[in-house]
Parts: sequence; C-alpha cells; structure tokens
Amino acid sequence: MKIIGVRFKSVGKVYYFNPKGLKVKMGDKVIVETIKGVECGEAVMIDREINPDNFGDIKPIIRVATEADLKQIEKNKQKEKDAFTICEQKIAAHGLKMNLVDVECTFDNNKLLFYFTAENRVDFRELVKDLASVFRTRIELRQIGVRDEAKMLGGLGICGQPFCCSRFMGEFQPVSIKMAKEQSLSLNPTKISGTCGRLMCCLKYEQEAYEDLLRTTPKVGAIVRTPEGKGVVTDSNLLTGKLTIKMDKTDAVVTLKKDEVELIKDAVIRLDRNELRALKGLEDK
Repeated sequence: MKIIGVRFKSVGKVYYFNPKGLKVKMGDKVIVETIKGVECGEAVMIDREINPDNFGDIKPIIRVATEADLKQIEKNKQKEKDAFTICEQKIAAHGLKMNLVDVECTFDNNKLLFYFTAENRVDFRELVKDLASVFRTRIELRQIGVRDEAKMLGGLGICGQPFCCSRFMGEFQPVSIKMAKEQSLSLNPTKISGTCGRLMCCLKYEQEAYEDLLRTTPKVGAIVRTPEGKGVVTDSNLLTGKLTIKMDKTDAVVTLKKDEVELIKDAVIRLDRNELRALKGLEDK
C-alpha cells in the first residue's frame, strides 16, 4: 500500500494519508480530513510503501488543492489576523491574565482555535461566548506551554541560529538538568536555558555524543595512572579529550590527553540536591 505524508505547519508532525490513485507531487497542497476538520496541508513524503497491518485507519486525501482552495487559504489567513486583534481586545475587556500567541482557522471555516499562555488556569467561558457571537463558528481556546509558544513565534537562539524547535524539530523531547551536568556545562540558568526560559533543546540531541565520550573519558574525581605516577582528575574536557590531573605525591598539576593515562577508578557524575531544587523549573514544559 502506498501512502503520502502531509505536514500542516512548516515544522510539525507528519501525518499519513492514502492518495487513492491521485497523482500527488512533492510540495503539492492537498485537502484532507483530520480530527480538527477539513484541512489543507503540504505533501512532504510521496509514494511510501507500507504494510497496512502496521498502521491504523489511514484516511484518503480528498483532492489536490485547486486555485479556489488556495484563495480560500489566503482568506483564512486574513481572518486569523482579524481574529487575533479582536481576541486581544476581548481578553483586555474581560480582564483575563492570558497571553494570546496564535490563531488558527480550519480550512472549512468550521472552527477557530486560539492558542494562549498563562501562568495559572484561566476561566475563559465568557470569552468563548463573546468570540462565538462575533465569528459565528466553533471556538476553541487552547493553553500551551512556553516551548510551544517559542516554536510558533520563532526567533534567534543564543547561538545566533533560528530556534531549533521552529526550524527542524517536529516534536519536543524531554531535556534534563542531568544532561547539562554530563556535558560539563555551567549550571547557570542563563547559560543553559533558551529564550523560552526552559533547558535548551540542543542538550537532548547532543546528549548521545556526550554519552559516548563519557564512556571513554575519565570523569572529574577519577583516579588515573600517568607516566609520572597516580593522580586525580580535577578537570575533564570531553570534546578535546584533555585531562587536568593533580598528582598524588607532589600536588603538581599536569595536563594530559586521555589516551596517555590509565584509568584506575572512575568517578560518578552526581547532581547536588540544592542544584536540582533550584533548577527544577527549567525542565518544565
């Protein structure tokens, strides 16, 4: 069975549909039915052979987007801009403590979704009624996390590159303080957190390389044998493989490469409880 992969946002999850004999080219806009309603997405994967037994119900695409469909999309974009402005005015009028992030209009105009962030739960029932009376369609307000907000809005990270989440990451992966510790990073919140205020996503997809290096590099506190005798590792640079070692007998400090020493007893990377408590909020979504 052949399927196509469709993406509804520039960087988002890929969903699978059955082309049902329609000729779909890479980059084509296609009309499909989703749990949100009828939507228009972009074909980012074509003619992929699969075993249907390994998949659930794969819905067929309705059609390749026509000129009329593309015009409808442009109208929807304008409606989203207007809805954003009106919703902000309504939020202010109701005195709600919430920050509107984005508005999404389904292709068939059956629903308007308003994405927002807030520190606490928000009673927006009256706001929904207000918006429904203005737009005469189904209204859904969805609270999102600060990571999702960064993904939607985009921006530049401290590396000078566009946010990973809005550039190529389809889904968020869990990121932990332990990863920052194992990568020998300073546990200063401003150094290890992104613009969203949470741990940088790059800690996750770089972690595998660091875990591989940790298996072959003595850690800080490890006891090693050098050409000059035994010593304790006081600093370890995983990327260069250079170790700073304090010698047992002379207290002299020497710098050697990891392949110039013999590991006697390795150390364990541990997180201080106070450090964990202070930085726990950085792991939240």
